[in-house]
Amino acid sequence: MLTILTKSPQNAILKNMPDNNADIIFPCPFSTGYGIPARQAWTLLKVFLGYRFVSACLFSILFYSQTGSSFLGAYDAQLYAYSIHSYFVVCLLSTVFIVWRPIGYSSQAQLLIFSDIIIFTLLMHACGGIGSGVGIMLAVSIAAGGLLVGGRCALVFAAMASLAVLAEQVYATLTHSFMTTAYPSAGMLGASFFAIALLSFVLASRSEHMLKIANQQKKMIINLEELNRYIIQNLQSGILIINPEKTIEMANDAALKLTHTLIQPQHLTDISEFLESAFNDWLMDTKQDFVMLKLPNQLELHVRFNVLPTPDNVYYLVTFEDMAVYNQRVQQSKLASLGQLTASIAHEIRNPLGAISHAGQLLSENPDLSKPDLRLLEIIQNHSSRVNCIIEDILQLSRRGATTRDAISLQLWLTEYLDHFVVEHSAAMASFKLVLAKEPLTIYMDPGHLKQIMDNLCRNALKYGNPDNGIITLRVYIYQQAPCIEIIDQGPGVKPDHIPRLFEPFFTTSSSGTGLGLYISKELAELNQATLRYYLTNDNHSCFRIFLMDANDIRIAI
Repeated sequence: MLTILTKSPQNAILKNMPDNNADIIFPCPFSTGYGIPARQAWTLLKVFLGYRFVSACLFSILFYSQTGSSFLGAYDAQLYAYSIHSYFVVCLLSTVFIVWRPIGYSSQAQLLIFSDIIIFTLLMHACGGIGSGVGIMLAVSIAAGGLLVGGRCALVFAAMASLAVLAEQVYATLTHSFMTTAYPSAGMLGASFFAIALLSFVLASRSEHMLKIANQQKKMIINLEELNRYIIQNLQSGILIINPEKTIEMANDAALKLTHTLIQPQHLTDISEFLESAFNDWLMDTKQDFVMLKLPNQLELHVRFNVLPTPDNVYYLVTFEDMAVYNQRVQQSKLASLGQLTASIAHEIRNPLGAISHAGQLLSENPDLSKPDLRLLEIIQNHSSRVNCIIEDILQLSRRGATTRDAISLQLWLTEYLDHFVVEHSAAMASFKLVLAKEPLTIYMDPGHLKQIMDNLCRNALKYGNPDNGIITLRVYIYQQAPCIEIIDQGPGVKPDHIPRLFEPFFTTSSSGTGLGLYISKELAELNQATLRYYLTNDNHSCFRIFLMDANDIRIAI
């Protein structure tokens, strides 16, 4: 039983995951596995830019209004003013870059962090060094770098900020800018930078690991989905998915081929009104879940209905199975049973038959027999041979091994076959006419089985088809989307009342036939998912048509 879910958890996961790596930004060149979703990354960058604008406005208002703390610009007001103006310019440029995006996200984020480290270090010096407390603003920038860029780059930002603070202290010491130095405070501030960066790095590593697992699961889900789609589309059985409104939502290739529709039908009535009626009857009584459907092209399909429950709705599954596939399975079972029976036939019948035939031969050597007795012995010999031929045919069918099918170039194979057949049966090549299709056809069949079928049909055409009245035509062409071989002779054709029994075992209208040739040919055809049928042409001549399996359209059997 094949179950198809149109709405599955896997599909939901795929919808929530990025379609490809283009939706993931990898901002840190030192941590190539750490990525941020593009929309989230640009949103964080805009939020950080807003924070910078607010900070710049507050530092400017407090400085120029003289209402804030007096430490702003206390050491070097001019440096403070230049720095805060530069901060505004950088923010404005960043706004333009974010809107127009002339450079990538990674470059913009890194430039913002680098500019923060430089400008806040200058502001800290202008306000009186580490003691002013402005240096703590660098911690916010390092934390922002961990969010915006992340990975090992956060440690790089922490190292640069620590070096900037230390360099400011060294410069202040060399220039005697302040009364006292604060190297311990600089070391503590640098340590806090590294603590923030390390925490960001750990979180980034975990995120990187989770993203890697998510990508692996995504690939696995995509592969499973592709495999599921491939299996459904290449099944021998046709599949239709019908929604609660009785509209066909999906049809695989086999369904389109079996129903001989070029495009996906919208409703079951587009395939067959009988199928629509059977489906409605099944909805009323689900016990009768299958029906035999015969299409106008004489193809018989076994149709089964099933319910596909989903969390939101109830869908219906309609499966089509070609009766040729069903007959193949039945035939394999029949042959297995026949093998046991024929083993007993060979022992119980063949040995006594051989004794009768041998005794008849010895008796025919008696010179004292009269002509009537010799005639009786001749009848015994002829019918013994006929019974022996019947046993040979049955044994040959039952001893058949597993079918070994292969791709066969039909035109080339049939040309070589006809050459060999003429030689083997001492027939005249002029008695046959080979008509080949222009396009190359490749079938999938056991070559030995195809030869045996063709031998039976061609021998019958020579025997009963009156080759003296005209040639025997072997025609290869595409019929109903399947490769076909037709054998047309010039005989009077089979009587209409004999046609229904033509492929029955032991049915024959000839005194010399066994009645097993056509039966064996039909069984061999079904064993290879082919179909052998008999038709009368417009001028009432016999035509045997073999529908073969296209090697380019091999399906997966379930």
